[in-house]
Amino acid sequence: MLATWLGAVLNGTLLGLLYGLAAIGLNLIWGVMNVINLSHGAFIALGMFAAYFMVHSFHLSPFIGVFAVLVMGVFLGMATYFVSLHRIISAPELSTLLATYSVSLVIIGLGTFIFTTNPRAIDVRMGALSIGGTVLPMTRVLTGLFSVGFILWLYYFLYRTWSGKAIRAVSMNRDAAELMGINTTITLALAFGIGVALAMTAGVLAATIFPFTILSGGGYELKSFVICVLGGLGSPLGAMIGGLILGLIENLITLQIPTSYVPFLEFAILVFILVVRPTGLLARR
Repeated sequence: MLATWLGAVLNGTLLGLLYGLAAIGLNLIWGVMNVINLSHGAFIALGMFAAYFMVHSFHLSPFIGVFAVLVMGVFLGMATYFVSLHRIISAPELSTLLATYSVSLVIIGLGTFIFTTNPRAIDVRMGALSIGGTVLPMTRVLTGLFSVGFILWLYYFLYRTWSGKAIRAVSMNRDAAELMGINTTITLALAFGIGVALAMTAGVLAATIFPFTILSGGGYELKSFVICVLGGLGSPLGAMIGGLILGLIENLITLQIPTSYVPFLEFAILVFILVVRPTGLLARR
């Protein structure tokens, strides 16, 4: 019995770190730009297919190719910003909401045409790690470690680099940042690009654990919204903590109730947080 609970805690922690990485890109875009990115799940799905082609076409480990996806995601996200958001960034929130939703429809539509909706999976055999009688696949362990690494990289970037400090300045006061000589257009594009890149890296890592289709990103997008509300919109640390909480809840609760109840439980948590503490656990001041 103890081994079962230990396994649930360990698996929940590793999965929660992945959820946190998936949500932190969504949270970054919201915190900097005040934009709810409804294309978040579509970009996660793109990351999954990037992992699939890395393995099947280039015979490259996704844990190596994920760095190339990170860089590619930044440029893809910046291009998406200039095409879909730049002209309406100061418009009412409904405009940006519809713009990102349109991007999602384009990606999913093209993805369905090219890849169909047949489930795909990648086979990454790396052995297993035994802890206290619990066997953890190394792919899941590495996914958790890489998630922590990317989250720490984001913190270093935001707090120790000039570009990161510019992003934080723009998130605090865009007009004042412009008066200080910061190119807010490039800064906003960079913030959106990093958010997209983190979503795609989360997709790459998730593909090493679970089967996927072009529609799979939608489930992670919904979880990301729950995590962002739980941790606090605009708080990257809150996204990580929210991800850990959600991962632990999923794995511990399913020891007692059927898995089919998990989505209901997640949205019950969402409603509860919105009623009791709408700003989340670690909302930005």
